[in-house]
Amino acid sequence: MNTSTPEMPFPEPAIISVNGVDLEVFEAGRENTGNPIVLCHGWPDLAFTWRHQIPALVAAGYHVIAPNQRGFGNSSTPDEIVSYDIEHLTDDLCGLLDYFGYTSATFIGHDWGAFVVWSFTLLHPDRVDRVVALSLPYLARGEMPWLDFMEAVLGSDYYFVHFTKHPGVADAVFDADPARFINNLYRRDEPLAPPKPGMALIEIAQDDAPLGDPLLSERELAVYDSAFTHSGFTGGINWYRNLNRNWHLLAEADPVIHQPALMIYGLRDSVARSEHLSAFVPNVEELSLDSGHWVQQERHRDTTNAILTWLARNPVS
Repeated sequence: MNTSTPEMPFPEPAIISVNGVDLEVFEAGRENTGNPIVLCHGWPDLAFTWRHQIPALVAAGYHVIAPNQRGFGNSSTPDEIVSYDIEHLTDDLCGLLDYFGYTSATFIGHDWGAFVVWSFTLLHPDRVDRVVALSLPYLARGEMPWLDFMEAVLGSDYYFVHFTKHPGVADAVFDADPARFINNLYRRDEPLAPPKPGMALIEIAQDDAPLGDPLLSERELAVYDSAFTHSGFTGGINWYRNLNRNWHLLAEADPVIHQPALMIYGLRDSVARSEHLSAFVPNVEELSLDSGHWVQQERHRDTTNAILTWLARNPVS
């Protein structure tokens, strides 16, 4: 399969009203209507994260729909924390499918976007044909709400917990210099280092000498800087603040993902690999690439190749 990335400018956005909010949506490949694929970014990220994959997906015959999800870019940023729970986030995706006239689609998610896609598949299984998850494997629900479990195991300075216990503190640090935070966070070839005490992401945001090399070019960093200068970081951080609420909202869902799934890990990612993924995702194929967390950007050719090859082997019935 020829997976070289075709030349294509990043799509122009459209503002689409769904589920009581406006979403900034980047669409490509409308000539491939009838073969939809929805791309869900993570935090702190944007639909722009898929710039390397979109041209290849269009060339392979897909109608690509890539939203800036609520809280990001020029999409709506509601004030209420509960407006970012998993019901709202997944209902946004239902609204997008309805807007474009699709009963179901293939969904690809990275990081928090992967959590949204896994959860969307649990809550709306009839609307998902296939799942591709990058960096974040399926998160089993367990007996203890997720934030409570993380605090018990990882402590109150763990960033998921800190975001919730100290509202506004990290937000203000990140908002003070979005370009510096993103540039410090988006790195490649970082040497392994023991964790420092304190809240790791605040330390990264304020670091004068971040490890590794910048992942983003100046032009790419400018896209992120402009978007987060506009939106701020609070909307995206509110996704974390709903993690316990999400645990309760998913209580009645069938915990098994029945759709075909591809899980792509970065070997140097700090996010842990799931050792029991097939127990909850029985039709999963797992793949690891020599990458850090931002796998679809750092190893974009390998990631795109893996996705296209897997999609071709697992056609929608």
